[in-house]
Amino acid sequence: QVQLVESGGGLVQAGGSLRLSCAASGRTFSSYTMGWFRQVPGKEREFVAAIDRTGFNTYYADSVKGRFTISRDSAKNTVYLQMNNLKPEDTALYYCAAAATRWVPTRDGSYDYWGQGTQVTISS
Repeated sequence: QVQLVESGGGLVQAGGSLRLSCAASGRTFSSYTMGWFRQVPGKEREFVAAIDRTGFNTYYADSVKGRFTISRDSAKNTVYLQMNNLKPEDTALYYCAAAATRWVPTRDGSYDYWGQGTQVTISS
């Protein structure tokens, strides 16, 4: 069992930055591929970024490439999402997720554990 707690969301102006954190419980954090997803009311949950168990391989949605960076710190059992040059269309509830897989899934159905989400709102 893995428990995930996100933090770092908030309200910022377009062009600003935020860093989301996701703290994971348990001693097996390094065994999980970690991902970030986001969801807007009335729309499906959308893949944002993911990082493999080693931390060396990362994947991004086209809409955030070059602006967002995912990273992980195994010593702190935490995964981060650094978000720069934020746009109003980045406004969403952001979720952290963990997958017990060796590969890096981009579909939410492949993830086993989810946090409660942290709201990100970008004003124009």
